[in-house]
Amino acid sequence: MTAQLPLALRLRDGLSLETFVAGPNGAVLTTLAPLLRGEGGQLYCYGAPGVGRTHLLAGAVRQAEADGRRACLLPARELVSLPPALLEDFDHFDLLALDDLEQFAGQHEWEEALFHLYNRCRDRGAALLFAANAAPAALGIVLPDLASRLAAGPVFRLQPLADEHLTELLQGRAARRGLALSGEVAAFIVHRGARTPAALLALLDRLDEHALARQRRLTIPLVKEALGW
Repeated sequence: MTAQLPLALRLRDGLSLETFVAGPNGAVLTTLAPLLRGEGGQLYCYGAPGVGRTHLLAGAVRQAEADGRRACLLPARELVSLPPALLEDFDHFDLLALDDLEQFAGQHEWEEALFHLYNRCRDRGAALLFAANAAPAALGIVLPDLASRLAAGPVFRLQPLADEHLTELLQGRAARRGLALSGEVAAFIVHRGARTPAALLALLDRLDEHALARQRRLTIPLVKEALGW
Protein backbone atom coordinates (compact mmCIF):
# COMPACT_ATOMS: atom_id res chain seq x y z
CA MET A 1 0.00 0.00 0.00
CA THR A 2 2.79 2.45 0.84
CA ALA A 3 4.13 2.07 -2.72
CA GLN A 4 1.09 4.05 -3.88
CA LEU A 5 1.90 7.11 -1.80
CA PRO A 6 2.34 10.26 -3.90
CA LEU A 7 5.55 12.24 -4.24
CA ALA A 8 3.89 15.11 -2.36
CA LEU A 9 4.66 13.23 0.86
CA ARG A 10 8.26 14.36 0.57
CA LEU A 11 9.13 17.24 2.85
CA ARG A 12 9.55 20.47 0.91
CA ASP A 13 12.88 22.24 1.07
CA GLY A 14 13.02 25.19 3.43
CA LEU A 15 10.23 24.00 5.71
CA SER A 16 11.99 23.65 9.04
CA LEU A 17 11.41 24.94 12.55
CA GLU A 18 14.49 27.08 12.09
CA THR A 19 12.79 28.93 9.24
CA PHE A 20 9.39 29.08 10.95
CA VAL A 21 8.75 32.65 12.09
CA ALA A 22 6.38 32.24 15.02
CA GLY A 23 5.41 35.87 15.59
CA PRO A 24 2.24 35.77 17.73
CA ASN A 25 2.26 31.95 17.65
CA GLY A 26 5.12 31.35 20.06
CA ALA A 27 2.94 29.30 22.42
CA VAL A 28 2.58 26.66 19.71
CA LEU A 29 6.34 26.09 19.63
CA THR A 30 6.45 25.92 23.42
CA THR A 31 3.74 23.24 23.43
CA LEU A 32 5.41 21.37 20.60
CA ALA A 33 8.78 21.10 22.34
CA PRO A 34 8.01 18.13 24.65
CA LEU A 35 6.44 16.22 21.75
CA LEU A 36 9.69 16.62 19.84
CA ARG A 37 11.57 15.33 22.87
CA GLY A 38 9.64 12.07 22.61
CA GLU A 39 7.26 12.65 25.50
CA GLY A 40 4.15 11.74 23.50
CA GLY A 41 0.91 13.67 23.44
CA GLN A 42 -0.84 15.63 20.73
CA LEU A 43 -1.26 19.10 19.28
CA TYR A 44 -3.93 20.46 16.92
CA CYS A 45 -3.50 23.72 15.03
CA TYR A 46 -5.81 25.43 12.60
CA GLY A 47 -6.11 28.66 10.67
CA ALA A 48 -6.63 30.27 7.30
CA PRO A 49 -4.54 29.23 4.28
CA GLY A 50 -1.04 30.67 4.37
CA VAL A 51 -0.64 31.03 8.14
CA GLY A 52 2.02 28.31 8.32
CA ARG A 53 0.19 25.11 9.26
CA THR A 54 2.10 22.93 6.79
CA HIS A 55 5.38 24.68 7.58
CA LEU A 56 4.95 23.94 11.29
CA LEU A 57 4.15 20.25 10.76
CA ALA A 58 6.91 19.71 8.21
CA GLY A 59 9.39 21.48 10.46
CA ALA A 60 8.41 19.28 13.39
CA VAL A 61 8.84 16.13 11.33
CA ARG A 62 12.22 17.28 10.03
CA GLN A 63 13.40 18.11 13.57
CA ALA A 64 12.23 14.78 14.95
CA GLU A 65 14.09 12.96 12.17
CA ALA A 66 17.23 15.00 12.85
CA ASP A 67 17.01 13.91 16.49
CA GLY A 68 16.92 10.26 15.45
CA ARG A 69 13.19 9.65 15.81
CA ARG A 70 10.90 8.08 13.24
CA ALA A 71 8.57 10.75 11.93
CA CYS A 72 6.22 11.21 8.98
CA LEU A 73 4.01 13.91 7.48
CA LEU A 74 0.74 12.75 5.88
CA PRO A 75 -1.10 15.39 3.81
CA ALA A 76 -4.76 14.36 3.69
CA ARG A 77 -5.24 16.40 0.52
CA GLU A 78 -2.90 14.00 -1.29
CA LEU A 79 -4.13 10.82 0.41
CA VAL A 80 -7.89 11.17 0.12
CA SER A 81 -7.98 9.65 -3.38
CA LEU A 82 -6.26 6.49 -2.08
CA PRO A 83 -7.75 3.61 -0.02
CA PRO A 84 -8.21 4.51 3.67
CA ALA A 85 -6.60 1.20 4.60
CA LEU A 86 -3.19 2.74 3.89
CA LEU A 87 -3.33 4.36 7.35
CA GLU A 88 -2.75 0.89 8.79
CA ASP A 89 0.91 1.27 7.76
CA PHE A 90 1.68 4.36 9.85
CA ASP A 91 1.35 3.38 13.49
CA HIS A 92 5.05 2.65 14.00
CA PHE A 93 6.27 6.26 13.93
CA ASP A 94 7.41 8.15 17.01
CA LEU A 95 5.84 11.32 15.63
CA LEU A 96 3.05 11.41 13.06
CA ALA A 97 1.73 14.63 11.57
CA LEU A 98 -1.49 14.84 9.56
CA ASP A 99 -2.11 17.96 7.48
CA ASP A 100 -5.29 19.22 5.72
CA LEU A 101 -7.39 17.14 8.08
CA GLU A 102 -10.61 18.70 6.78
CA GLN A 103 -10.26 16.48 3.70
CA PHE A 104 -11.27 13.46 5.80
CA ALA A 105 -14.27 15.12 7.45
CA GLY A 106 -17.59 13.51 6.59
CA GLN A 107 -15.93 10.53 4.86
CA HIS A 108 -16.92 7.55 6.97
CA GLU A 109 -14.14 5.14 5.96
CA TRP A 110 -11.42 7.74 6.39
CA GLU A 111 -12.76 8.83 9.75
CA GLU A 112 -12.83 5.23 10.96
CA ALA A 113 -9.30 4.61 9.69
CA LEU A 114 -8.02 7.77 11.37
CA PHE A 115 -9.79 6.91 14.62
CA HIS A 116 -8.09 3.50 14.78
CA LEU A 117 -4.71 4.96 13.79
CA TYR A 118 -5.06 7.56 16.55
CA ASN A 119 -5.73 4.86 19.16
CA ARG A 120 -2.82 2.69 18.05
CA CYS A 121 -0.41 5.63 18.08
CA ARG A 122 -1.50 6.82 21.51
CA ASP A 123 -1.26 3.28 22.91
CA ARG A 124 2.39 3.29 21.80
CA GLY A 125 3.04 6.71 23.31
CA ALA A 126 3.64 8.35 19.94
CA ALA A 127 3.22 12.08 19.38
CA LEU A 128 0.43 13.21 17.06
CA LEU A 129 0.22 16.55 15.25
CA PHE A 130 -2.87 17.70 13.38
CA ALA A 131 -3.50 20.71 11.16
CA ALA A 132 -6.74 21.80 9.51
CA ASN A 133 -8.64 24.86 8.33
CA ALA A 134 -11.02 24.84 11.32
CA ALA A 135 -11.18 23.93 14.99
CA PRO A 136 -12.15 20.32 15.84
CA ALA A 137 -15.74 21.25 16.70
CA ALA A 138 -16.18 23.06 13.38
CA LEU A 139 -14.38 20.54 11.19
CA GLY A 140 -17.43 18.48 10.25
CA ILE A 141 -16.18 15.21 11.73
CA VAL A 142 -19.16 12.84 11.92
CA LEU A 143 -17.65 10.12 14.12
CA PRO A 144 -18.13 11.42 17.71
CA ASP A 145 -15.25 9.44 19.20
CA LEU A 146 -12.83 10.85 16.63
CA ALA A 147 -14.07 14.41 17.14
CA SER A 148 -13.57 14.13 20.89
CA ARG A 149 -10.04 12.76 20.48
CA LEU A 150 -8.99 15.54 18.12
CA ALA A 151 -10.17 18.10 20.66
CA ALA A 152 -8.60 16.30 23.64
CA GLY A 153 -5.19 17.94 23.48
CA PRO A 154 -3.98 21.51 23.09
CA VAL A 155 -5.74 23.31 20.22
CA PHE A 156 -4.23 26.47 18.73
CA ARG A 157 -5.53 28.90 16.18
CA LEU A 158 -2.53 30.13 14.19
CA GLN A 159 -2.62 33.90 13.86
CA PRO A 160 -1.42 35.74 10.74
CA LEU A 161 2.03 37.29 10.95
CA ALA A 162 2.31 41.05 11.36
CA ASP A 163 4.22 43.00 8.73
CA GLU A 164 7.42 43.10 10.78
CA HIS A 165 7.40 39.31 11.10
CA LEU A 166 6.76 38.89 7.36
CA THR A 167 9.70 41.19 6.71
CA GLU A 168 11.82 39.02 9.01
CA LEU A 169 10.66 35.93 7.12
CA LEU A 170 11.66 37.38 3.74
CA GLN A 171 15.05 38.54 4.95
CA GLY A 172 15.76 35.20 6.59
CA ARG A 173 14.90 33.24 3.45
CA ALA A 174 16.95 35.61 1.29
CA ALA A 175 19.96 35.31 3.60
CA ARG A 176 19.85 31.52 3.43
CA ARG A 177 20.05 31.84 -0.35
CA GLY A 178 22.99 34.21 -0.16
CA LEU A 179 20.75 37.01 -1.44
CA ALA A 180 21.15 40.52 -0.02
CA LEU A 181 17.74 41.94 0.91
CA SER A 182 17.62 45.12 2.95
CA GLY A 183 14.93 45.76 5.51
CA GLU A 184 13.63 48.64 3.38
CA VAL A 185 13.20 46.48 0.28
CA ALA A 186 11.70 43.59 2.26
CA ALA A 187 9.20 45.93 3.90
CA PHE A 188 8.26 47.34 0.47
CA ILE A 189 7.56 43.83 -0.84
CA VAL A 190 5.43 43.04 2.20
CA HIS A 191 3.50 46.30 1.86
CA ARG A 192 2.70 45.73 -1.81
CA GLY A 193 2.37 41.93 -1.92
CA ALA A 194 -0.18 39.47 -0.56
CA ARG A 195 0.41 39.21 3.18
CA THR A 196 0.88 35.47 3.53
CA PRO A 197 4.22 33.68 3.90
CA ALA A 198 3.62 31.43 0.89
CA ALA A 199 2.71 34.30 -1.44
CA LEU A 200 5.62 36.46 -0.34
CA LEU A 201 8.14 33.65 -0.67
CA ALA A 202 6.83 32.99 -4.19
CA LEU A 203 7.50 36.65 -5.00
CA LEU A 204 11.01 36.26 -3.60
CA ASP A 205 11.58 33.34 -5.97
CA ARG A 206 10.60 35.54 -8.93
CA LEU A 207 12.76 38.40 -7.73
CA ASP A 208 15.75 36.14 -7.19
CA GLU A 209 15.52 34.87 -10.77
CA HIS A 210 15.03 38.39 -12.17
CA ALA A 211 17.98 39.83 -10.24
CA LEU A 212 20.24 36.90 -11.16
CA ALA A 213 19.39 37.14 -14.87
CA ARG A 214 20.26 40.86 -14.87
CA GLN A 215 23.16 40.62 -12.42
CA ARG A 216 21.63 43.39 -10.30
CA ARG A 217 21.02 43.90 -6.61
CA LEU A 218 17.53 43.68 -5.17
CA THR A 219 16.44 47.29 -4.92
CA ILE A 220 13.00 48.90 -4.88
CA PRO A 221 13.31 49.97 -8.56
CA LEU A 222 14.23 46.38 -9.49
CA VAL A 223 11.26 45.02 -7.51
CA LYS A 224 8.93 47.43 -9.32
CA GLU A 225 10.40 46.41 -12.67
CA ALA A 226 10.19 42.67 -11.98
CA LEU A 227 6.68 42.67 -10.53
CA GLY A 228 5.09 45.47 -12.53
CA TRP A 229 4.39 47.60 -9.47
